Amino acid sequence: MTELTSLRHIPTANPFRKGDVFVLFGELFGRGYVNGLIDEARKAGMTIVGITVGRRDENNALRALNAEELAEAEEKLGGRIINVPLMAGFDLDAPAGERNPTEMLSGITLKNWQEEQLDWAKVEACRAAGVRRFTDAAAEAMAEINKLIPDGSNVFFAHTMAGGIPKIKAFLAIANRIYKGRGERFMSSRALLDSDLGKLILMNFDEVTANTLQHLINASAGIRERMKNSGGSVRYTAYGYHGSEILIDGKYQWQTYTNYTQGYAKMRLESVAQAAWSQGIHATVFNCPEIRTNSSDIFVGVELSLFPLLVALKREGGGDWADQQWQICQGLLEDGLQLQTILDQIEAYNNDPTSASFRNFAAWPMDNTPALADIMIGTSEEITARHKDRKALITDHLSALVLEGAGPLMFHGAAEQIGPVLWLNHDIIARQLNALHP
Repeated sequence: MTELTSLRHIPTANPFRKGDVFVLFGELFGRGYVNGLIDEARKAGMTIVGITVGRRDENNALRALNAEELAEAEEKLGGRIINVPLMAGFDLDAPAGERNPTEMLSGITLKNWQEEQLDWAKVEACRAAGVRRFTDAAAEAMAEINKLIPDGSNVFFAHTMAGGIPKIKAFLAIANRIYKGRGERFMSSRALLDSDLGKLILMNFDEVTANTLQHLINASAGIRERMKNSGGSVRYTAYGYHGSEILIDGKYQWQTYTNYTQGYAKMRLESVAQAAWSQGIHATVFNCPEIRTNSSDIFVGVELSLFPLLVALKREGGGDWADQQWQICQGLLEDGLQLQTILDQIEAYNNDPTSASFRNFAAWPMDNTPALADIMIGTSEEITARHKDRKALITDHLSALVLEGAGPLMFHGAAEQIGPVLWLNHDIIARQLNALHP
């Protein structure tokens, strides 16, 4: 278990200059955490380079981007894309003539999924095939990236790969029960983890979310050595989640979303960075606060911890700009409803004995329970319903603020070479935002 190590100061180190290279190790599809890093790299005058996960053809075979797709991806990134498919995970990989794991589980239903069993020797053969494919592609892509990096450069590798749920039709129904269900529709997250389906998902999460950071570190060893010998430097960052500190009872306290199934892979990601750091390789996992994204929306209630950021903005020296954020959020609520009423509801939720019992850092990630689902999902649904427009939520605005604050903290925090695992909590996010908007 990683010790909770929080970033408590605003880092300002910036060795990067025009001609240095920022490498995005993961494809940019929409607005997310990595945009903040890209913005900082662009401000520093760095050359932006990215990769692609590739696309699947009609037979599910992995292919490179076509000319139109490549042009679109490069325009979105604002830099050069190395067009070597780097799709992580092994759910669609198999030795020649064998079924892949997704095909092995194609027959599962909402009724039989807990009984369905896998041949683990065959699964392991698929995993090995997927790892071989990915590491071969990583070596090929890194050889191309190496050509774009001048001697003596400072290189910033930003790892953004995460996920790994196999595209199995029945899983959406299962996930809706586990992450959105309460009452009769509640389903235990432990039931998933104890099933063969769950064990496969955890394996694939490890490959996509965590092991790819190790593959990146290995594949870029030559670049690292060349920069070291020519007066440059290499840094790596990755995006973690391991709960975050928010204001509860007037104090910053660690809390988390439950059940966060990817938590096991995120801890493995931390261990990869720690092992690299012990070898003199500057890799840092930044554990970022909860936000709303397209991928997190399946987790109903994950957004509840965003609301106390409004209080943190004022606590951490906020002025007129912080007041404006309150006014913006007030304007999103139905007429007659005061923002403070919602904040009081969140405070009550966080102080409820059921919620408080899940603030157990050592036991993370804990399994869900019917009692937690009732209060968490119920609170989420009540607050969402009290907005003027369900497509314009306070948590959308606050998520954008977290993204804005996290970018410079990660960029300059990595430059400062503080440690292998750092938490970005609401205190430092609020202080960074207030510093950006004096």
